[in-house]
Amino acid sequence: MSSETSSQKPRVAVVFGGRSSEHAISVVTAGAVLSAIDREKYDVLPIGITTDGRWALTADEPERMAITDRKLPSVAELAESADGAVVLPVDPTSREVVYSEPGQVPKALGDVDVVFPVLHGPYGEDGTLQGLLELSGVPYVGSGVLSSAVGQDKDYMKRVFASFGLPVGPYEVIRPREWEQDPAAARKKIVDFAGEHGWPLFVKPARAGSSMGISKVDDLAGLDEAIEEARAHDPKILVESLLSGREIECGVLEFEDGPRASVPAEIPPVTAHDFYDFEAKYIDSATGLVPAPLTEEQTARVQELAVEAFEAASCEGLVRADFFLQDNGEFVINEINTLPGFTPISMYPRMWQESGVSYAELVDRLIQAALRRSTGLR
Repeated sequence: MSSETSSQKPRVAVVFGGRSSEHAISVVTAGAVLSAIDREKYDVLPIGITTDGRWALTADEPERMAITDRKLPSVAELAESADGAVVLPVDPTSREVVYSEPGQVPKALGDVDVVFPVLHGPYGEDGTLQGLLELSGVPYVGSGVLSSAVGQDKDYMKRVFASFGLPVGPYEVIRPREWEQDPAAARKKIVDFAGEHGWPLFVKPARAGSSMGISKVDDLAGLDEAIEEARAHDPKILVESLLSGREIECGVLEFEDGPRASVPAEIPPVTAHDFYDFEAKYIDSATGLVPAPLTEEQTARVQELAVEAFEAASCEGLVRADFFLQDNGEFVINEINTLPGFTPISMYPRMWQESGVSYAELVDRLIQAALRRSTGLR
């Protein structure tokens, strides 16, 4: 292939890693995405963000990004240099990426046409990276600043859903100042919530994902430990009552004519774990049922709710929407994920595979949707 032909291909920067507790899962996701991008159609630039926030030039070696023998990968292991840094200029008139190392002349890496961010959690999925890309004028895969922020903060996410009439389960929020200034009052707030809705409770960080920092609390004795575990990930915590029923997920993908829902999946009860936690998702490879064994009416209803959630939060590109199908036959939305995992066992690509969209086509559709959009108000 001539350099002239190559230069005409859109250049995709896959940005991964990051400062959140989901760093390793982001690396795994990036490996899967890099393996799936059509190199005949796109040029690819892998950029990893270390846990301390340095943007590093990394090797394009997806096989090094997998979980091996229960060991999680990191950007530090993939970086081509321990000191080199990649810089994306905050200048909408230029999309040129520059790489520099101490004591050396900065090297231009060329323009980037679109960014495929696969960062999970704070400092990537929460609107912060999206804001940087908006300032830089670089199109990107996925939701914009507001939608990403709403999708990351489970408190405001539930408030948005409730305002649009979507069914939301009972919850309580403990804000940082409440716990820091009067933990006894905050604890009483939770105990009163339990008195109204019953034990057990789920205590979780308000702005984390991949089931990080979540504890199932059966009684008052385990409450403080659960709060501290959640606060290790986020000073703002969410308390939810137990919703008995089946866990159902549904993917939403932006097509040329608007968002569409995938076939839903079911997360069966995980016998080795109290709930579908990080270990169950990524280490022990818990297997979901795709498609979910639902009636036609139930399938249509959850697909309708998933698209409504996508629209309520003004999402773009993709969303995984998670629900509980309660014993009374009604669905309750638990949360959405604006940048769901793309690991080999992740539910989002599996649902679309079952819906007739292959992994490679899914990645291509997301890139094409991003290229169709401009940055700024839209």
